[in-house]
Amino acid sequence: MEPSPWPGVWRDGRELFTRNAVPGVSVYGEPLRTSHEVEYRGWDPWRSKLAALLARGAPGSVLEPPRAVLYLGAAHGTTASHLSDLWPAAPIYAVEKSPSVFAPLVALARRRTNLYPILADAQLPERYRADVGEVDLLYQDVAQRDQVRIFRENADACLAARGRGLLMLKVRSVTQRRPTAAIARESRAELDRHGLRVDGEWPLAPFARDHLALAVRR
Repeated sequence: MEPSPWPGVWRDGRELFTRNAVPGVSVYGEPLRTSHEVEYRGWDPWRSKLAALLARGAPGSVLEPPRAVLYLGAAHGTTASHLSDLWPAAPIYAVEKSPSVFAPLVALARRRTNLYPILADAQLPERYRADVGEVDLLYQDVAQRDQVRIFRENADACLAARGRGLLMLKVRSVTQRRPTAAIARESRAELDRHGLRVDGEWPLAPFARDHLALAVRR
């Protein structure tokens, strides 16, 4: 097991790992591996868009440790569990609107004390803003047509003045016909109009087709 360019992420060849905060427990069937008496969890880029971003060669700064995280579209908690490994001192507020998906997320949070599940619609940040407070990392992975609007409204509600974000843009949730490059340009322009600068853009293929990761700062 060797350190990677990203703080808290380890490598064995091309495989990515995080140090398991709950030894002996696999969250989504990922392999567990022990090296020098430390247990690590495999981080699958085919199952996690953030791992796909790393596999595509994003710089180490994308995983700069935050003080607090707002995660929109947490689903079962696959990626959120790895963030919990990476940043054990940072509260991770995980928003999910589907009750059926929320149940396993709650079960995951019982073992991970820095993970706070919130049953809510990410389109309505006013409903959880008081519980979340101010965060310095906004992470979004939602399948909505108006993904950029959701991201910027949550940034207005909860993101610190010098905060940053990672937007996993699902292009085919925006349109089935128009080219990815056009959607990327429009998304960047909309974010810029609202004081959010895109510092980096990466396609996530082959791990997630028609997906782009946008690194954003105020």
